[in-house]
Amino acid sequence: MNFNKPESHYYCPLCESIADYFCSIGKHGRDYYKCKRCSSVFLHPKSFIDVSSEKSRYEEHNNDVTDPRYQNFVSPITEAIANHFFEDSDGLDYGCGTGPVASVVLEQKGFKKIALYDPFFQPDEKVLDNTYDFIICCEVMEHFYGPKDEFLRLRKLLRPTGKLFCKTSILKDHASEDYFKDWWYNNDPTHVFFYTPSTLKYIAEQFNFSNVTIDPKLITFG
Repeated sequence: MNFNKPESHYYCPLCESIADYFCSIGKHGRDYYKCKRCSSVFLHPKSFIDVSSEKSRYEEHNNDVTDPRYQNFVSPITEAIANHFFEDSDGLDYGCGTGPVASVVLEQKGFKKIALYDPFFQPDEKVLDNTYDFIICCEVMEHFYGPKDEFLRLRKLLRPTGKLFCKTSILKDHASEDYFKDWWYNNDPTHVFFYTPSTLKYIAEQFNFSNVTIDPKLITFG
């Protein structure tokens, strides 16, 4: 429990600039900070849940790979990959969770070379020694405790002409405190880092992606 006054500033885990206190949510306060440099909003580490609780939360997700609704949810990613890459391309489903539905859908389309990685459910780090034509990061980046290290890793894993396909809910630039408090996406205790369009453009520039395309249902780093 936290009954203490929140810190007025904290270091942004993406750009390492000093971020300002933004707001608190909940009876005992989940404290969020907003970065002036990269425009992200993030949860103070003191409010992170423990590893066991985090894993239990992920196990609650109904990731049935045969569910048409779930397949439709990931279709912006799977259709983009099918349109941009040949079936013999090497792919990585990063943070695939308990049900790697995007990989299953792509396998049905003829893609047979997709590696799986998840720190809880597919923890084989040998796949992180390779490089890939495309990387899937579906509803994962909002869970990054250390987004700087994660995007450095993802860029290293991606071949020069490769693409990183991400899916997350995007917070609008200059969102007010009231807007953020009412935003459903911060209700999940495992969601700790939130991206605005400006944040995504910062990532593209700072991590040597040639470009980023931002759509409501798909973020593509090239």
